[in-house]
Amino acid sequence: MIANYVAIGVEFGAVLVVAFGSVQAVLGLIGAIVTGTADGFRGREIWLKFATWILLALEFALAADIVRTAVAPTWDDIWKLAVIAVVRTMLNYFLAKDIAAFSRLQDTQADNSPQNQSPGPASS
Repeated sequence: MIANYVAIGVEFGAVLVVAFGSVQAVLGLIGAIVTGTADGFRGREIWLKFATWILLALEFALAADIVRTAVAPTWDDIWKLAVIAVVRTMLNYFLAKDIAAFSRLQDTQADNSPQNQSPGPASS
């Protein structure tokens, strides 16, 4: 009984996280369009932030499933949880991998930006 309420609360947290991330992504997109910076790189930046929120929401959803299954589970419940956990783990893995790759790309671009370039050899 209590576990069910806890699971509902955790699922509500997942919904809030997704809603917040969605609003942030939409506002970022609108801001990029208004300022004229809407390009592929900016789109990936917005996606990166949104993907981070989705990863957090997936963790909340998995936690809710674990709480529900912890109370008198049947084998059917355990198999369902296992399948859900595998799918969510795969999503987490590939999203995290994509986030890491984009973060490296951001770091590379920041290092190559004009303000970080040396003016070249000084002539004396």
